[in-house]
This record gives sequence, structure tokens and C-alpha cells, in this order.
Amino acid sequence: MTTLALVLLGLAAVSPVVLASGRIRLWISPTIATLALGGAALAATATRPVTGFALGATLVLAVLAAATGGAPLVRAAFRIAKRQEDAGPTPDSVMLAPRVAGEGPLRGGRIIGVLERSAVAVAILAGWPEGLAIVLAVKGLARYPELREPHASEQFIIGTFTSVLWAVAVCGVAKALIS
Repeated sequence: MTTLALVLLGLAAVSPVVLASGRIRLWISPTIATLALGGAALAATATRPVTGFALGATLVLAVLAAATGGAPLVRAAFRIAKRQEDAGPTPDSVMLAPRVAGEGPLRGGRIIGVLERSAVAVAILAGWPEGLAIVLAVKGLARYPELREPHASEQFIIGTFTSVLWAVAVCGVAKALIS
């Protein structure tokens, strides 16, 4: 079961990268990543605590899955939020994660998201949950001047919550394997 959990955790890490080209990623990538993480969670509940190589693989795969798997989920959350009745007339470039650097109110969001999820995962796996508060505080303070632009605060909140929840879920699977 440990091997199955690690393979599924690896699938959650790799699927967003492999499925990143073309229109296939719209719903398939977040679906595969979420199902793989769910399967890894189920398999992790039936294992003994990992040691040695499996422990190292768990930590590496968890950080990779947290970093890469969150991006398609954030884009899916933006698409869902855009479909809500109270969303108003929001241009696609704002609510559908900008495809070109410089589009939308919050620039550099993809890179910041990868760094944010990686930092959250490392802090949690290192047994330092206070690091999560520091990461979010730094991000909020750095983005504060940009949050006055139209729809920027909604994009910030949706992206940050989705991103952090994904990283925490991945760390929960890793902690289930470790303990």
C-alpha cells in the first residue's frame, strides 16, 4: 500500500505538468490530480509509517505535488467563480488565470503560487505550522498595493485559498504516510 500511495502522490505531482498543453487541462488535469491525491490518502491510511527511502520519497513527492498540483485547481476555481451569478461582467483575462505575463490585475501569480505552495508544504512537513502564517502574511503585504484594482481582491482570495488548501491536503497525505 505504501508503494501505491507513493505512485498516486507522484501522479498528483506529475499530471498537471504532463497535461499542461492544449485544452485537455481545463477539467481533466485538476480532476486527475484530485483523484490521485484522494487515492493516495486512502492508501496511506492502510500503511505503516514510512522510513528510509520511502520517507525521503514521501517528502519530495509531497512538496512536488503541492507545488505543481495547485495550479490547475486554482484555474478551475477561477472558472467556477466566473460562472456565479454575482460575478458580474468580469473579463476572461481577470478571472481565468492570465496566460501571458502582465495580463490581469495580479501579475506573476503563477510563479508566486508555486513558491507559496512549496513554502507551505515545507513548513508543514518540517513541523513548523507557524510558517504558513508567515507565508500568507508576506504574500498579503507584498500584494497589498495591487489589491485595489478591480477584481484583484477576489482573484487574490480565490487563488490563495485554493492554493493553500491544496498544499495542506497534500501535506495531510504525507503526514498520514509518515505517522
